[in-house]
Amino acid sequence: MYTSSSAASSFLRATSSYTRTRFFPSSLRNLNPASSSALNNQRSTASVVVRSFHSSASRWCHRLDWRSPLSLRAQIRAFNPVTERFQKQFATMAAEHPFKEVLTSLPKPGGGEFGKFYSLPALNDPRIDKLPYSIRILLESAVRNCDNFQVKKEDVEKIIDWENTSPKQVEIPFKPARVLLQDFTGVPAVVDLACMRDAMNKLGSDTSKINPLVPVDLVIDHSVQVDVTRSENAVQENMELEFRRNKERFSFLKWGSSAFHNMLVVPPGSGIVHQVNLEYLGRVVFNTNGTLYPDSVVGTDSHTTMIDGLGVAGWGVGGIEAEAAMLGQPMSMVLPGVVGFKLSGKLRNGVTATDLVLTVTQMLRKHGVVGKFVEFYGDGMGELSLADRATIANMSPEYGATMGFFPVDHVTLQYLKLTGRSDETVAMIESYLRANKMFVDYKEPQQERVYSSYLELNLAEVEPCVSGPKRPHDRVPLKEMKADWNSCLNNKVGFKGFAVPKEALEKVAKFSFDGKPAELKHGSVVIAAITSCTNTSNPSVMLGAGLVAKKACELGLQVKPWIKTSLAPGSGVVTKYLLQSGLQEYLNKQGFHIVGYGCTTCIGNSGELDESVASAISENDIIAAAVLSGNRNFEGRVHALTRANYLASPPLVVAYALASTVDIDFDKEPIGTGKDGKSIFFKDIWPSTEEVAEAVQSSVLPDMFRSTYQAITKGNPMWNQLQVPSSILYTWDPNSTYIHEPPYFKNMTMEPPGVHGVKDAYCLLNFGDSITTDHISPAGSIHKDSPAAKFLLDRGVERKDFNSYGSRRGNDEVMARGTFANIRLVNKLLNGEVGPKTIHVPTGEKLYVFDAAMRYKDAGHDTIVLAGAEYGSGSSRDWAAKGPMLLGVKAVIAKSFERIHRSNLVGMGIIPLCFKSGEDADTLGLTGHERYTIDLPNKISDIRPGQDVTVTTDNGKSFTCTVRFDTEVELAYFNNGGILPYVIRNLIKQ
Repeated sequence: MYTSSSAASSFLRATSSYTRTRFFPSSLRNLNPASSSALNNQRSTASVVVRSFHSSASRWCHRLDWRSPLSLRAQIRAFNPVTERFQKQFATMAAEHPFKEVLTSLPKPGGGEFGKFYSLPALNDPRIDKLPYSIRILLESAVRNCDNFQVKKEDVEKIIDWENTSPKQVEIPFKPARVLLQDFTGVPAVVDLACMRDAMNKLGSDTSKINPLVPVDLVIDHSVQVDVTRSENAVQENMELEFRRNKERFSFLKWGSSAFHNMLVVPPGSGIVHQVNLEYLGRVVFNTNGTLYPDSVVGTDSHTTMIDGLGVAGWGVGGIEAEAAMLGQPMSMVLPGVVGFKLSGKLRNGVTATDLVLTVTQMLRKHGVVGKFVEFYGDGMGELSLADRATIANMSPEYGATMGFFPVDHVTLQYLKLTGRSDETVAMIESYLRANKMFVDYKEPQQERVYSSYLELNLAEVEPCVSGPKRPHDRVPLKEMKADWNSCLNNKVGFKGFAVPKEALEKVAKFSFDGKPAELKHGSVVIAAITSCTNTSNPSVMLGAGLVAKKACELGLQVKPWIKTSLAPGSGVVTKYLLQSGLQEYLNKQGFHIVGYGCTTCIGNSGELDESVASAISENDIIAAAVLSGNRNFEGRVHALTRANYLASPPLVVAYALASTVDIDFDKEPIGTGKDGKSIFFKDIWPSTEEVAEAVQSSVLPDMFRSTYQAITKGNPMWNQLQVPSSILYTWDPNSTYIHEPPYFKNMTMEPPGVHGVKDAYCLLNFGDSITTDHISPAGSIHKDSPAAKFLLDRGVERKDFNSYGSRRGNDEVMARGTFANIRLVNKLLNGEVGPKTIHVPTGEKLYVFDAAMRYKDAGHDTIVLAGAEYGSGSSRDWAAKGPMLLGVKAVIAKSFERIHRSNLVGMGIIPLCFKSGEDADTLGLTGHERYTIDLPNKISDIRPGQDVTVTTDNGKSFTCTVRFDTEVELAYFNNGGILPYVIRNLIKQ
């Protein structure tokens, strides 16, 4: 049943089936994602026309009988004859589609048709045959959505001519079929939508215009913490704690699921967003009321790229970009280069998909793929399961690519059947993709495609490895791990160094655990977690971990009781096949009980260490280690007390837990002593490829997927008991420390603020290279002495109820105080001291970054940030841009930016500037104690993407930077004070 929506959706729901199909998505999907509504032809142009119609339509639309869709047209005509003119206008627009001549029927093999589609072969352009498959998806979207307004014929030509245009960094619009959210990033997105409704109301416009215009899936998966481990009841106990901590947030999201149309919320305890997307939400091909087109998705989590393994084009964007896409805005993107990555050969016995992905990550990071697509091809593709492909695609943010794409082939189709998609749906997907030249059949001769650059890997060359201790692309072959670890202990502090004094290298911290003697050394494992979307979607490595646990149990090896072990599957399917195989029993015996279904240790939700372990680490300055099957291991992310964090496959996580240290050579040193007194080595517990394959074949069954996802939207008792209001506008609670109305639209008028330069700004922070979004906007625990902690204590929140920054992302007052609050932050203004503080330049005082920023703001001073290369790499967090804006930062001057973060800075009205090649703050002699003036033209029309601007300081220095507004659309956002004010003004004008 539809409720009140925007004038556009109200009118379109009241028109003929044809018009609805052509121009607008339905509001709510049924339980079959393959039949859900999606982006439709001409929607943007239609919505503009319909919104202008609102003033006439609003008088009568509420009187219609929505339960009688067949009679809607007659009802509308009876109420107001003006609608007939609009129906004629819609029909005219449909007839005038610039590419109507390529709209083609797709016949069913047994008669009839699947539907109609915009045929790329019918364009009859030989250049298309050479395009990478990933670019063909962009091309189809442009053809289908072409209205010569938001998407123009010239944009289509740019994509067809990709080989020549992509090196020129040309701009194109792109309309994704849907948007994907998780709760950490989804809460602030829904907060912003609610706040935008309030802004519309204050400006006297229709608040119901703020509604998602494309399907939005929000999976609540980032709130569960590993509080209870090594218990059969861990899942239930952790979920109870999760609901107690997050009741406000969950109630808010449940309100949003009914207040906003076209939004599906998957309740807590269902799985990790990316695995749910892969196994259930991913359509591959949409069939919306007879119109066929490829699935595509943007998500507010950078690992949205995991869906690329399924042949669905998807990547991470900032929350503010996603909100604009929800509201029907085309995404402006630079037409990317595509790196062709050829795979050949076959993985050797005992080598896992995780070993492969860490190798690929290192290769691509070295090659340089930031802002590019990577497309995989070659004979080796047939040797990779869909789950292996998804593992590689998942790590795209770690190797820096926008997308790591695997075109659809027979392996994809087999996976779709395995995961419960119907035979008819799979037949439709194959027929459409073959007809539109988007399917790869490796049994047929391959037509050569053109790529921007090329890489090749023989799978047989991949060897077991881990990555760490501080970055995901610092790969270490397993056979070199002991030597690498010892060099890290000795090296100076850095990505590969801890600078442990020589006399402290052999330090032993003795303590008592549960009344028994225990000890820790440098490299001792204190957290061993099978966690995160990267690996828990892959049956081969999950069952492999179970086999390691089983072999160890049979030989008499046991994980030390003080190691915090945990298993957080990506979906309920994993539990079913671990139980089916009988291996969960052995994982439990080694302490790897299931603790919850969500993203846990990988995002810092690892929970507290036992107090005795924590004290032993802190009091003895031990470099303790965490080993996790995740994708992120940046400093301070996993746990504040684990300074060394290694990414490894699930089987290796179990192996290192058994060894209890990373300071071991698995080839030469025993893991432990068995029940017969003999030394047990790594080779004794490691399963063969054949053993793993047999377990997968016998244990992973289609019915497991069907039964899991039939119940996924039904929630659980705790979710179902949440009571939420039915109002369209949200009632903000001023006392809430979880959900707070942000200040973005206060005093907003219809007149854009226009261009603003920067005058006499102080430097808030001076950074080197590789400052990540984890440094800018940490997602871990709230430190007891931090400004955020003080804020919560002042409002009566006890320390035990602080929860995490991630859980409080709906409160701007907490998040502003958490900005630059990472305990591992290295700020040059502090002369080598590490921590979340800075120097207040006018007084020379050392203050928390938030306190210094507020002192600058109160005095009316702007601030800037100086940075090195790869500024903002890491997760695509909107708060990494929102936070600096709230702190008063007006510009960031860096050697280079991570793609999403740079775009988000623009989206929040912050100027991104790049030093000229070969220059940085150090070479220019900048200390951060200067005051900076950035000279921008006074008119937006005088600014061009990528133009040079002059920066001067109060001590007479002057240098040139490139202003990183990369597209005309970004300039428009900047002129409006950010992307969301831009959207509001446009909606009101319409």
